[in-house]
Amino acid sequence: MAIRVTIWHEFRHEKKHEHVRAVYPNGMHTVLGEALGKDPNLRVRLTTLDDPQHGLSDEILDNTDVFLWWGHGHHGEVEDERVTELQKRICNGVGLIVLHSGHHSKIFKRMMGTTANLKWRVGTPPDREVLWVTKPGHPITAGIDDHFVLAQEEMYGEYFDVPEPMETILISSFTGGEVFRSGMTWTRGAGKIFYFRPGHETFRTLYDANYQRVVQNAIYWAAPVAGGKVPAAAPHSKAGWIDERLAAAAK
Repeated sequence: MAIRVTIWHEFRHEKKHEHVRAVYPNGMHTVLGEALGKDPNLRVRLTTLDDPQHGLSDEILDNTDVFLWWGHGHHGEVEDERVTELQKRICNGVGLIVLHSGHHSKIFKRMMGTTANLKWRVGTPPDREVLWVTKPGHPITAGIDDHFVLAQEEMYGEYFDVPEPMETILISSFTGGEVFRSGMTWTRGAGKIFYFRPGHETFRTLYDANYQRVVQNAIYWAAPVAGGKVPAAAPHSKAGWIDERLAAAAK
């Protein structure tokens, strides 16, 4: 069965800024959607901030296995009620992949319980980013060498205010000497979360084959496990931890 993927994107910079539109004329989400759409095991849908219910209707939430989230300057416009509904889905097994400046999205900060603040710089000339694999053999870095290079990117630097991750699988080094934990995983309830750092809107990062490979791998990693839904709360058994039927048979 195909994994149902929803790519959520603000899609504002491409409309407002010519220098962004020159790099992503039809939007960053379409570049990623076209790349992922080549995988016959993925069924990809694109949604944006300006869609009805901010692209987070119940119909979309109920028919998504993995969300990809790219936001930047308009995090506050996403209604809290829609964020709450997405949070419920994640805790019940839907995967969440947060890209680049999505670290300040409502959904990521809510799932982390922290500010998600960090250092950043868009330099002239831009920074070179080297992403180093720190957990060889991890499914998210399958097919990736021990590192890959992005010739132009925005710098993110430590300290990154997030909880201690379950795994740190990528770290970045930058031209100015800064380092950053660029690939981290967490679980919340039955849901898996992956944060992936690169992806500034003025650079061609989303066209990079290694970037696309990491995202594709992360989708398979984050996809729900059959039967993995968190059970509803229920009253205690009268027999405590012993099955009631066994207790009755022992009399």
